[in-house]
Amino acid sequence: MSIITVEDLVKSYKTYKRGSGFKETMKSFVKREEVEIKAVDHISFQIEKGSICGILGPNGAGKSTTIKMLCGALYPTSGNIDVMGYSPAKDRVKYVHKIGAVFGQKSQLIWDIPPVDSFAMNKAIYGIEDVDYKKRLNEMTELFDIGEVMHKPTRVLSLGERMKCEFVMAMLHNPEIVFLDEPTIGLDVIAKAKIREVVSEMNRNGTTFILTTHDLEDVEQLAQEVIVINHGKKVFDDSLQNLKSTLGNKKIVNLSLAKPFRGENMGNALGGIPVIPGSNEREISLEIDLDKQDIKDFLSSLNGVVDFKDISIKELPMETIITRIYSE
Repeated sequence: MSIITVEDLVKSYKTYKRGSGFKETMKSFVKREEVEIKAVDHISFQIEKGSICGILGPNGAGKSTTIKMLCGALYPTSGNIDVMGYSPAKDRVKYVHKIGAVFGQKSQLIWDIPPVDSFAMNKAIYGIEDVDYKKRLNEMTELFDIGEVMHKPTRVLSLGERMKCEFVMAMLHNPEIVFLDEPTIGLDVIAKAKIREVVSEMNRNGTTFILTTHDLEDVEQLAQEVIVINHGKKVFDDSLQNLKSTLGNKKIVNLSLAKPFRGENMGNALGGIPVIPGSNEREISLEIDLDKQDIKDFLSSLNGVVDFKDISIKELPMETIITRIYSE
């Protein structure tokens, strides 16, 4: 069952083109050439209820503009958005009670007061009943382990502590959909793991999450569905597993060599396989396509070409997959 349906969505802006130099600058005071920029260019997709969907794209691709339209913060130029039967921009007053949002680079907390006071403010804004508020706050406090943290002024909190409180702030009114924009940016490994754990737990309880991030580990560990946007256009919309298979059945073989690698023609000796230098002269990686070469045959030929001490075989990194999709 779809909880979000987007049809032929467009968001365009008008700006003006101006040349460089004194002459062109003076000319622009009299006549300016108007330029239309399509931040989002006729994209359509559906997101299922109870899923975690990752929306990916390079800087300037249009993913943040898409999220803002889904949140109701921006009006679309054209196209339709249906979220739980609401039009986000038109039904904003009713709609915001159904959604939550966490933006890694924008805070909802008030800087000079403790987060617990900001939580109380949200309680009043959303009209949360006392019993529901206390129950929800206790659950979230235990999940994020912020019993002491939330009583300190926001300005003295570490980034990880603040982000945990940002999540609590967004979840207090028990939203059906939560939008996450770079939720783990700048966090350490422990804080990232905790946030991912809580997102997974809430998703198992039925909350739908829409995630935009440049941290592909977030996508790998959380998302079931992935939408890739580039230059305002949708270039991929399918499961995470199918995203990984877009470049074929490829693996990365990491080798620790017995002798330093000096740039010998190893790739040609192994049938033209790309050789990727490692962090030092005794480490290299090979990219193999299992649709073209059986892993047993590859390992047999490898033994006759290079002397290695250790070997590991891994999936093609998400960074490689996404980068190639962008470039294509």
